[in-house]
Amino acid sequence: MSNINPAQRIAKWNAKYDTGRIKATLDELRDRMYMNVQSVFPMLTSMEEQVRQTLDADGVSVIQYPFYLSFGREVWARIRRGMSGNSLALEVATLVAKWTARGLSPSTLENVRFQVFNVSAPVGP
Repeated sequence: MSNINPAQRIAKWNAKYDTGRIKATLDELRDRMYMNVQSVFPMLTSMEEQVRQTLDADGVSVIQYPFYLSFGREVWARIRRGMSGNSLALEVATLVAKWTARGLSPSTLENVRFQVFNVSAPVGP
C-alpha cells in the first residue's frame, strides 16, 4: 500500500476537477444529451401520469406520491435497460418488497406494476 501525502492528493483532486476540461467535455456532449432528453422526457412524463392515475384510483394521499413515483422510475429504468420476462418480474418483485419495507402499500405497488408497466408476478421454479 502506497502512502500518498496530502500535497499529492490535492494535486490529483485539482487535476480531476479542472473546470475548463469539464466544461469542454460537457460542451462536446451537450447536443447528444439534449437530443436524449427530448426523446426520453415525454416518455417519463407519460409514465408518471399513468402512475398518478393509478394512485388516484387507489386513494393514495398526495404526500406519498413522490415515493410511488420513485418506484415507478425504478421499474421504468429497468425496462429501458432492456429487461423483460421473468428477469424483469423478479426485479420488480424485489422493488415491491423494498418499497413495502419503506411503508408503501403492497397492493398499490402491485397495481402500478401491472396497470402501468404490464409486468406480471414472477414465475417460481
